[in-house]
Amino acid sequence: AVLLMPGGAYRYTSDREAEPLAIRLNAMGLQVAVLRYSCAPAAYPRALLEAAAAFQLLKDNCTAWNIRQDRIFLMGCSAGGHLAASLGINWNQPIITQYIQRTDLRPFAQILCYPVITAGAYAHEESIQNLLQEHAEDEQLRNHVSLELQVHKDVPRTFLWHTYTDPTVSVQNSLLFASALVKKGVLCEFHMYDKGAHGLSTAGRLSQRADGEKLQPEVGSPGTEL
Repeated sequence: AVLLMPGGAYRYTSDREAEPLAIRLNAMGLQVAVLRYSCAPAAYPRALLEAAAAFQLLKDNCTAWNIRQDRIFLMGCSAGGHLAASLGINWNQPIITQYIQRTDLRPFAQILCYPVITAGAYAHEESIQNLLQEHAEDEQLRNHVSLELQVHKDVPRTFLWHTYTDPTVSVQNSLLFASALVKKGVLCEFHMYDKGAHGLSTAGRLSQRADGEKLQPEVGSPGTEL
């Protein structure tokens, strides 16, 4: 099963990164739960705690929902990628364990699509401002949500992808995270595509905007996608 977190700069949760991705994953035989987490003015760590609670809910209902308990993935796009990676990092940290007392919250793996990662030099500032609200200038807190600084050996294996030309969230976010994972010995796979806008979702007709934007011809032409 996949716990899916859409993007939206922590201002909203994007419909384009919810049902279209869920449909594609369903077609691959995966069950999907889409998390519509709290956004601004809700501040950190509310969304993270909601993600942890949603993951716990999936764990608690594995038998009833026919889910393999040891095969629950996280998936997130853009700011949702930050949220997914935050859970992948903090699943065994006090910020979560003080509220959820169980030892099996470790995700099997995480899939990060053009994720927001850092609050440093390459930050997507809108996401960080929305996430931290009135504490957005707190250097210690910004370091805490700069996920490349928080990676440890128990972070789940990670697949991430980004486009080199992303004009909104710099590809440096994924590069920083991939580098941090490698340094800590966490299995990872990173794909950097040479072109593409931000927020591609499925990159095809299923998730394109009404004006035709967010469509990559390579995958959106007739006969090239489900």
